[in-house]
Amino acid sequence: MSKSLLEMLPGIVTEGKRRASQYLEQLEGRNRVTLQTRELVIPNKTVSDDDLFRQLRRDEANSELPNQLIYGDNLLAMAALLAGDSDRPPMRGKIDLIYIDPPFDSKADYRTKITLPGTTIDQKPTVLEQFAYSDTWSDGTASYLAMITPRLVLMKELLSESGSIWVHLDWHVGHYVKLVLDEIFGKENFRNEITWHYSGWNKQLKSSFERRHDVILYYSKGDNPYFASFFERWESKEEYVKKRKQKVHTDESGREYVLSDAGGGQRIKRYLDEVMQEGVVVDDVWHLDKLNNSASESVGYATQKPVALLSRIIQAGSPEGGIVADFFSGSGTTAATAERLGRRWIVSDIGKPSVMITRKRLIDDDARPFAYEAIGDYQVEQAKSVLGRKFKVGHLAQVVLRLFGAVPLPPEISQGGALGRIPDEKALVIATSPNALVTGSTLRRAQQARVSVMGGFDKVYVLGWNFADSIGHDIDALQDDRLEVRVIPPDLLDRISKNSSVDKLADDVRFSTLQYLSASVVSRVHSGNDETLTISLNNYVLLSPDAINLDEKSRELLLDVMNREPLALLEYWAIDPDYDGRVFRSVWQDYRGNTENDGDELRVITKAEVTVPIKRASRRVCVRAVDVFGFESEVIIENVVMN
Repeated sequence: MSKSLLEMLPGIVTEGKRRASQYLEQLEGRNRVTLQTRELVIPNKTVSDDDLFRQLRRDEANSELPNQLIYGDNLLAMAALLAGDSDRPPMRGKIDLIYIDPPFDSKADYRTKITLPGTTIDQKPTVLEQFAYSDTWSDGTASYLAMITPRLVLMKELLSESGSIWVHLDWHVGHYVKLVLDEIFGKENFRNEITWHYSGWNKQLKSSFERRHDVILYYSKGDNPYFASFFERWESKEEYVKKRKQKVHTDESGREYVLSDAGGGQRIKRYLDEVMQEGVVVDDVWHLDKLNNSASESVGYATQKPVALLSRIIQAGSPEGGIVADFFSGSGTTAATAERLGRRWIVSDIGKPSVMITRKRLIDDDARPFAYEAIGDYQVEQAKSVLGRKFKVGHLAQVVLRLFGAVPLPPEISQGGALGRIPDEKALVIATSPNALVTGSTLRRAQQARVSVMGGFDKVYVLGWNFADSIGHDIDALQDDRLEVRVIPPDLLDRISKNSSVDKLADDVRFSTLQYLSASVVSRVHSGNDETLTISLNNYVLLSPDAINLDEKSRELLLDVMNREPLALLEYWAIDPDYDGRVFRSVWQDYRGNTENDGDELRVITKAEVTVPIKRASRRVCVRAVDVFGFESEVIIENVVMN
């Protein structure tokens, strides 16, 4: 007889603590997780700003490190924050408030609707999101608790001694997660179960009352948390009097007051003008409406939470200037609200749509500069643990090689199973690991292997899961027609898990070429102490639609847009007019939905004029773009001289 969830819970918590301790033990080791800054975003979405670099210098002169938007598995993000690196100190014990709104519905639809000129397509979750989703719900609520437990342990390590955590849940898993929180934070540190009551359509249900609330479990780390009572202003004197059911009196000076019970039978005057200024202390039942699609703050994200909700939490649980974190950031409401309230923030999400929406939202809000970061060279580290149940990484590499049509090389020379050959072409094939990032260094090693392995080959293929933004530039720089780079389909692991035979998959799997961005500096003209760069997007070649997780209808619609208007596939692009080759500082951005430049919500502008202080030497300009599916590409334009 199988165990009940209650019987399984102690083992789940024990295993979650053990898994968290593994990350904590590696914080100072050579294998610790690190963050890689992909973009320093200095929000500026207009085409005419002559003070960009002066703003950048002011920001970099400030000793305060930029806020952080992190893409990737939050378990790894938290491990990296705890470890710190050469650019940032460890964040252990530094965060004042953590709010999380983790997914709590196993039947939720995680598809993304993408509206393009003339059509709308459905994108299924990316391979990384699929891993996270399947890992979270493979065994129902038990798997969910196994997912959340080690993360809660690391969150406690990040909190300051006066810090607190606010966990947003509903009826699906709320009562189970409370038991886990009691174990990790201590039952004595439970402060409130807040009921968020929201309005909705009235429905008559046959067997229950309509569900109209979520809960937010508020725990402190220690016995002396920071907490500020949240006051809500009365809308009018009439509302106050009606709710209190009190009679209004007028004194000799004409001031209105009511008589309130002060205890002990005494009655005291409460002047209404003072009451209206003081407001009323909010209790643990919050009546706040959910967002609808027509709300001014809506960014079109299915699980977006209202700013009013986060405002209460952040103001109550963190001091001004304090650090707020959200490791399931979704639409970015926590970051946007913390920014408005003068708090520093760190947010992360495993979904590309989430971080793309958050970045655009913060630019739209003219946020302070922030860093967009990823989990070092291991963006798909989570895949390794998921696949570990059935495969070794070398086994997976051999499956990939066979699907590509290659024969795995003998074990003694195959580098853990990653090498294969195509006899008819005399070609070497290298299948990279799902936890590796293909970079220029990867390609140079492939060139060396083509010469040295088994006496040499005529050609080498590199099959990759994940690629550096600069990979297109790196391929161009090598000028090697005997080197080809192919993309492993992002849904391949999902297909493998559902098929017992590799041979059955062989005819359906396609390894596509990489996406590629083409841009140029049209002119560089000086005027006084400034100069203006005119930068043009010329073309965008998307990787094959076969490599994107789409149904057949959406794939056909996408092909039409690709052929008709390829630049309409770009979601976001940014410019660094003086790229140092290390940190991409975007001092100008445009994105779909930004109508300040051209009024077109479905397209980015394709030409930008960026005015910066004059530089006598040549410039190295970098342009980065993200398409509607989250694929990133980069082009570097060297030796740009004055016209």
